[in-house]
Amino acid sequence: MLSYERCTLCPRRCGVNRTAGERGFCGMPAQVHAARAAAHYWEEPVISGNFGSGTVFISGCTLRCGFCQNTVISRDGFGKPLDSARLREIFETLIDEGVQNINLVTPTHFLPDILPALHPKLPVPVVYNCGGYESVETLRALEGLVDVYLPDFKYADAALAGALSGAPDYPDIAAAAVAEMVRQTGPCVIEDGELVRGTLVRHLVLPGHVDNSLGVVEWFAGAFPDGGVLFSLMAQYVPMGSLAHTPPFDRRITEAEYAAVRSWMELLGVRDGYVQDFEAATRDYVPPFDLTGL
Repeated sequence: MLSYERCTLCPRRCGVNRTAGERGFCGMPAQVHAARAAAHYWEEPVISGNFGSGTVFISGCTLRCGFCQNTVISRDGFGKPLDSARLREIFETLIDEGVQNINLVTPTHFLPDILPALHPKLPVPVVYNCGGYESVETLRALEGLVDVYLPDFKYADAALAGALSGAPDYPDIAAAAVAEMVRQTGPCVIEDGELVRGTLVRHLVLPGHVDNSLGVVEWFAGAFPDGGVLFSLMAQYVPMGSLAHTPPFDRRITEAEYAAVRSWMELLGVRDGYVQDFEAATRDYVPPFDLTGL
């Protein structure tokens, strides 16, 4: 049973008692906080569809990425406290408004509150949108409740993962987590242009670190040689967060950097998924965290 007492929800396994007011790495208390709940149209086409993804942005994070675009919620913890019953009402309201799915962004550290809100099973797909740094044991508690996993795979380079996100064990942890996600969902199923079941792995190309991206693509090609899993190569890096003024993170990626990774994808046969236009590299894609829908 997942619990805030002796918290081991994420791979950091802090062991703190959040019900007694102790805070672990995520810095969050023993009650779910969220910063926004609304239709979101800027995910991959199979996630956003024509009517938007019912996205709930959860406060806090189990990573500490120096380039994070959502610092106000991920690090600063901005958000409104909710209970499981209210969270369920939010899901149902979004569904009534016509969204194609319920999209939970960085939910892991609040699963003891979120899991009850997912019962009974919602009538639309549930998307688990996370940074990829997940405990396999925790993910197993989600089996049958999550239809679509939407993890990042940020790093193949352990040293880079340690320097930028405080998680030098990220490559191994994320590889095991994604394998578990794929085991649960099976091959991707797309109906009427919507991903209703499966796993879509995202990777953001970072400026000056093409080798890391090449390693991620190589891992993906080796892990899923028979297909069935989608891959999204993102070009939307914008200098933000604590590294915004530190080279090379003080610039956007170049077309040459992105082209190099795309070429490696093609060479290794990674063709099922998405690439991104450079127009995506804008702050306009970061939604306002203003407690909408809560």
